[in-house]
Amino acid sequence: MIDSTIVRAHSSAAGYKKDSGTSQALGRSKGGLTTKIHRVCEALGGTLKFTLTPGQHNDMTQASELVASTQRAFVIADKAYDSQKLIDQIVAQGCVAVIPPRKNRKTPREYDKHIYKERHLIETLFGKLKHFRRVFARFDKTKDAYAAFIAIASTIIWLR
Repeated sequence: MIDSTIVRAHSSAAGYKKDSGTSQALGRSKGGLTTKIHRVCEALGGTLKFTLTPGQHNDMTQASELVASTQRAFVIADKAYDSQKLIDQIVAQGCVAVIPPRKNRKTPREYDKHIYKERHLIETLFGKLKHFRRVFARFDKTKDAYAAFIAIASTIIWLR
Protein backbone atom coordinates (compact mmCIF):
# COMPACT_ATOMS: atom_id res chain seq x y z
CA MET A 1 0.00 0.00 0.00
CA ILE A 2 1.20 3.48 -0.78
CA ASP A 3 -0.05 6.81 0.52
CA SER A 4 1.11 10.15 1.90
CA THR A 5 0.15 12.57 4.64
CA ILE A 6 0.93 16.18 5.47
CA VAL A 7 2.50 17.18 8.77
CA ARG A 8 2.58 20.75 10.07
CA ALA A 9 6.03 21.95 10.97
CA HIS A 10 6.62 24.02 14.09
CA SER A 11 8.14 27.44 13.56
CA SER A 12 11.32 26.21 15.29
CA ALA A 13 11.90 23.86 12.32
CA ALA A 14 12.59 26.83 10.05
CA GLY A 15 15.87 28.66 9.76
CA TYR A 16 18.30 25.89 8.90
CA LYS A 17 21.26 27.28 7.00
CA LYS A 18 21.33 26.16 3.37
CA ASP A 19 24.96 25.20 3.02
CA SER A 20 25.02 22.84 0.04
CA GLY A 21 21.63 23.48 -1.53
CA THR A 22 20.05 20.46 0.20
CA SER A 23 16.31 20.61 0.75
CA GLN A 24 15.05 20.17 4.30
CA ALA A 25 11.60 19.01 3.10
CA LEU A 26 9.83 22.15 4.33
CA GLY A 27 7.18 23.72 2.14
CA ARG A 28 5.58 27.08 2.68
CA SER A 29 1.88 27.69 2.04
CA LYS A 30 -1.01 29.74 3.46
CA GLY A 31 -1.20 27.37 6.41
CA GLY A 32 2.50 27.70 7.25
CA LEU A 33 5.35 25.25 7.01
CA THR A 34 4.50 21.66 6.07
CA THR A 35 6.23 18.39 5.27
CA LYS A 36 4.74 15.47 3.37
CA ILE A 37 5.51 11.89 4.38
CA HIS A 38 5.24 9.41 1.49
CA ARG A 39 5.15 5.82 2.70
CA VAL A 40 4.83 2.23 1.51
CA CYS A 41 3.62 -0.45 3.90
CA GLU A 42 3.14 -4.19 3.69
CA ALA A 43 -0.08 -6.18 4.04
CA LEU A 44 0.06 -6.21 7.86
CA GLY A 45 0.67 -2.47 8.11
CA GLY A 46 4.44 -2.48 8.70
CA THR A 47 6.47 0.28 7.07
CA LEU A 48 8.68 -0.83 4.17
CA LYS A 49 9.93 2.55 2.90
CA PHE A 50 9.23 6.23 3.33
CA THR A 51 10.50 9.53 2.01
CA LEU A 52 9.98 13.19 2.88
CA THR A 53 9.16 16.09 0.56
CA PRO A 54 7.96 19.67 1.02
CA GLY A 55 4.24 19.81 1.77
CA GLN A 56 3.20 21.32 -1.54
CA HIS A 57 4.61 18.43 -3.61
CA ASN A 58 2.24 16.08 -5.42
CA ASP A 59 1.84 12.45 -4.27
CA MET A 60 2.97 11.16 -7.67
CA THR A 61 6.43 12.71 -7.38
CA GLN A 62 7.68 9.86 -5.18
CA ALA A 63 5.41 6.99 -6.23
CA SER A 64 7.57 5.33 -8.88
CA GLU A 65 10.62 5.40 -6.62
CA LEU A 66 8.72 3.92 -3.66
CA VAL A 67 7.23 0.99 -5.59
CA ALA A 68 10.39 0.32 -7.63
CA SER A 69 11.48 -2.72 -5.57
CA THR A 70 8.01 -4.28 -5.26
CA GLN A 71 7.65 -7.63 -7.04
CA ARG A 72 4.66 -9.99 -7.47
CA ALA A 73 2.23 -8.18 -5.16
CA PHE A 74 -0.93 -6.11 -5.13
CA VAL A 75 -0.12 -2.39 -5.08
CA ILE A 76 -3.01 -0.60 -3.39
CA ALA A 77 -3.30 3.18 -3.67
CA ASP A 78 -5.96 5.88 -3.81
CA LYS A 79 -7.09 7.94 -6.81
CA ALA A 80 -4.18 10.36 -6.45
CA TYR A 81 -1.92 7.63 -7.87
CA ASP A 82 -4.04 6.96 -10.97
CA SER A 83 -1.42 7.55 -13.64
CA GLN A 84 -0.92 5.33 -16.66
CA LYS A 85 2.85 5.63 -16.35
CA LEU A 86 2.77 4.34 -12.75
CA ILE A 87 0.31 1.57 -13.60
CA ASP A 88 2.51 0.44 -16.49
CA GLN A 89 5.52 0.36 -14.14
CA ILE A 90 3.58 -1.70 -11.59
CA VAL A 91 2.44 -4.21 -14.23
CA ALA A 92 5.98 -4.43 -15.68
CA GLN A 93 7.23 -5.45 -12.22
CA GLY A 94 4.77 -8.35 -12.13
CA CYS A 95 2.37 -6.65 -9.73
CA VAL A 96 -1.35 -5.93 -9.88
CA ALA A 97 -2.44 -2.29 -9.57
CA VAL A 98 -5.44 -1.83 -7.28
CA ILE A 99 -6.01 1.85 -7.92
CA PRO A 100 -9.49 3.28 -8.55
CA PRO A 101 -9.72 5.41 -11.70
CA ARG A 102 -10.31 9.14 -11.50
CA LYS A 103 -13.66 10.46 -12.68
CA ASN A 104 -12.11 12.37 -15.57
CA ARG A 105 -10.20 9.35 -16.96
CA LYS A 106 -10.96 8.85 -20.66
CA THR A 107 -10.81 5.03 -20.51
CA PRO A 108 -12.05 3.76 -17.12
CA ARG A 109 -10.21 0.76 -15.68
CA GLU A 110 -11.45 -2.05 -13.50
CA TYR A 111 -9.97 -2.69 -10.06
CA ASP A 112 -10.67 -5.18 -7.28
CA LYS A 113 -12.92 -3.38 -4.79
CA HIS A 114 -12.56 -6.12 -2.15
CA ILE A 115 -8.77 -5.82 -2.06
CA TYR A 116 -9.02 -2.01 -2.13
CA LYS A 117 -10.87 -2.12 1.21
CA GLU A 118 -7.59 -3.18 2.84
CA ARG A 119 -6.19 0.30 2.20
CA HIS A 120 -7.43 1.33 5.62
CA LEU A 121 -4.28 -0.28 7.06
CA ILE A 122 -2.01 2.47 5.75
CA GLU A 123 -4.42 5.13 6.98
CA THR A 124 -4.40 3.45 10.40
CA LEU A 125 -0.61 3.38 10.30
CA PHE A 126 -0.49 7.14 9.67
CA GLY A 127 -2.90 7.63 12.57
CA LYS A 128 -0.66 5.63 14.90
CA LEU A 129 2.41 7.49 13.66
CA LYS A 130 0.82 10.86 14.38
CA HIS A 131 0.35 9.87 18.04
CA PHE A 132 4.04 10.66 18.48
CA ARG A 133 4.40 14.33 19.34
CA ARG A 134 7.66 14.72 17.47
CA VAL A 135 6.00 13.47 14.29
CA PHE A 136 2.70 15.36 14.23
CA ALA A 137 4.41 18.68 15.02
CA ARG A 138 7.77 18.66 13.28
CA PHE A 139 10.26 20.39 15.55
CA ASP A 140 13.44 19.13 13.86
CA LYS A 141 15.32 21.55 11.64
CA THR A 142 16.94 18.94 9.43
CA LYS A 143 15.28 16.40 7.18
CA ASP A 144 17.65 13.66 8.39
CA ALA A 145 16.80 14.15 12.07
CA TYR A 146 13.07 14.10 11.32
CA ALA A 147 13.39 11.01 9.11
CA ALA A 148 15.37 9.24 11.84
CA PHE A 149 12.61 9.80 14.37
CA ILE A 150 9.96 8.61 11.90
CA ALA A 151 12.01 5.43 11.48
CA ILE A 152 12.20 4.99 15.27
CA ALA A 153 8.46 5.60 15.67
CA SER A 154 7.68 3.14 12.84
CA THR A 155 9.82 0.51 14.56
CA ILE A 156 8.02 1.07 17.88
CA ILE A 157 4.65 0.70 16.12
CA TRP A 158 5.83 -2.50 14.40
CA LEU A 159 7.05 -3.98 17.72
CA ARG A 160 3.73 -3.39 19.53
